[in-house]
Amino acid sequence: MSSSFAAKYARAQTTSIIAATICFLAVALLLTGLMAHVVATMTRSGNEIDDARATRAADAAFAAFAVRLSGTVTDNAVWDDAYAAIASSGAAAWAYDNWGKTSEDYPLYDGAIVTGPDGKVISSYAKGKSFGPRDYFGEAFARQSKAAAIASEAPLVNFFKTGNGVALVASQAIQPFSTDAELPRLSVLSFYKDITRDVLGTFSSEYELEGLRLQAVAEPGLLSTPIKDMDGTAIAFLAWPSKAPGNAVFTTVYPYILAAAVILCLFLAAVLFAGASEARRLRRLADVARFEADHDSLSGLLNRHGLLNVLEHLKSSAVPGVSLYLVDLDGFKAVNDAWGHAVGDDLICIVAKAMATCHEEVFAAARLGGDDFALVQVGSAALGDFKQAILALFAGSFKIDGRTIEVGASIGAATRSEDITPLELLRRADMALYRAKEHGRGQAIGYDPELDRECVRIGEVEGELRNAIRSGAIEPVFQPLVSAATGEITGLEALARWHSATGKVSPEVFIPLAEKSGLIDALGVHMLRAAISHARAWPGLTLSVNVSPIQLCNPDFGAQVIAVLKETDFDASRLTLEITEGVLMTNPDQARRSIDQLKRVGIKFALDDFGCGYASIGALRQFGFDRMKIDRSLVSGVEDTANGIEVLRATVSLATALNIPVTAEGIENARQAAILRDTGCDQLQGYHVGKPMSAREISKKLRQEDPAA
Repeated sequence: MSSSFAAKYARAQTTSIIAATICFLAVALLLTGLMAHVVATMTRSGNEIDDARATRAADAAFAAFAVRLSGTVTDNAVWDDAYAAIASSGAAAWAYDNWGKTSEDYPLYDGAIVTGPDGKVISSYAKGKSFGPRDYFGEAFARQSKAAAIASEAPLVNFFKTGNGVALVASQAIQPFSTDAELPRLSVLSFYKDITRDVLGTFSSEYELEGLRLQAVAEPGLLSTPIKDMDGTAIAFLAWPSKAPGNAVFTTVYPYILAAAVILCLFLAAVLFAGASEARRLRRLADVARFEADHDSLSGLLNRHGLLNVLEHLKSSAVPGVSLYLVDLDGFKAVNDAWGHAVGDDLICIVAKAMATCHEEVFAAARLGGDDFALVQVGSAALGDFKQAILALFAGSFKIDGRTIEVGASIGAATRSEDITPLELLRRADMALYRAKEHGRGQAIGYDPELDRECVRIGEVEGELRNAIRSGAIEPVFQPLVSAATGEITGLEALARWHSATGKVSPEVFIPLAEKSGLIDALGVHMLRAAISHARAWPGLTLSVNVSPIQLCNPDFGAQVIAVLKETDFDASRLTLEITEGVLMTNPDQARRSIDQLKRVGIKFALDDFGCGYASIGALRQFGFDRMKIDRSLVSGVEDTANGIEVLRATVSLATALNIPVTAEGIENARQAAILRDTGCDQLQGYHVGKPMSAREISKKLRQEDPAA
């Protein structure tokens, strides 16, 4: 990175340190005031919290008071004997004996009133003596009695202003405990309880409301809650003094607060005294922290964060001619595997040092992780010249501790335009690098807008593929597998076919796309389920289904296949899964686990395309294949090359020695079929013996060969 750019960074960090020091001193000077504010707030909050608790306690006291009186009324009003007695001629005497006389010394209510369906008073006693309820409670009592004259499960409860103060009245219709008939307007039983000094004393002790009193109006300086009548009008106030616990706490901690204030003043003096040295120390720490945040610890180059900062600085400074190069080492993993990570780290450091000086227009170099590097070019040199300067670094070998190590590089480049962000520039260079790696080792490719358009097209096709799997637009066709000896169809191989809205899509296109996009598992399960649903109509034939290596390496693959078999009630012994040689090398352990799990339920496995890869005899034995399918290149070779038949015969002999039956695929004529039959293949497949057909065509062909079936 250039010295001018480093100077700007240094000035920026110096300004930050000075600003931080000023802010620190300002905050320190305000601490005393803030501390006082915090203490005052805590004191006030403590008072407010306790006041809120006391208010809730007062409300809870009255609620419990009302619940007790309501329960007492319900226990007496919903009573078969009371219902019968109040309807008789001796209602008044019965009411007195059971309720009026009891009110003299009963703690749950002070008075009991019984009114008839017409609203007239049948019995009314307070403290065992007769009294006039309308004179005591006013006309509002008549309204409550009238409203309660209908059978209900809950009484009406309201506060009333009386000559003695305030009373709570609960009224409920006198009714049988249960009846199926509709009841007329009923007599009403009302109990009331005066809010006396004793009642308030009980509230005070039970709910921690010291000094609780009843007042006509709210008194300033006291906490209070209103008592409202049935019209919502406040008829009195329950009042009590605040405990003010916050003030008590403040009095206790005041000496400590004073001591803290003194200590704070001493601390401020110490901060001012040591300010200069602290500022220098902070600057050194900031330098180290900033370097570590922006640089890779191994190579000393910028990291991803530092690279983006450089690109952002160049963009904000409107520096022209900026290009970004992403470099990925080819063969670096082999170095780690062969020589160990210590040698790999040494190689990274050597390459990093060389890249930073590979061209005079290198403005900044970065390591983005692993074996990925980035170079920022500022200047007018052509992209091709700069790429060649990078590739020249890898033309020879690297010497590390007596070892000769050769690695290559793939390069993706993008030139900045005025309207793109650093992240967009990085994305474009990454796309170019991805394309370069697809083309092979040692390639250098610049960004082209066609790469984006291609990504959009792939994304669209991926979306269509996802919808096709979901809707069942991808369907199986079936190619016959025939006995080499009799020519009869012994099995069928399911092949995926996609007829999209724009026409047929080749499996060579959509299957690799499904593997790249993570849709191969869904596609595989869909094809298996669809193929089995048709194969159930052909009970005498085996069914072969191709499996992607990605599917087989999925730990859930075995469970998915078994679930489909149970769902469709399909005989596992009729199913053969065909896999290619590549999976035996990429992830043999997981492949072996999946194969063993499925073989235990009776599923067979066939090694597909044998002869075009690198499967060893040991692998064939280890995985225990039930069938080998010879690749079509060996089949066509029996006519194209002089020794083609001998190679084929040797391959079949190998399978015979391992006791593995052989299927030859790609049979295109009778001569090939005869040769393969003679060499020992027991099963044939290809256009000569049967082309891929729909399920309907297969059923028709089977009926033609065996009308009884």
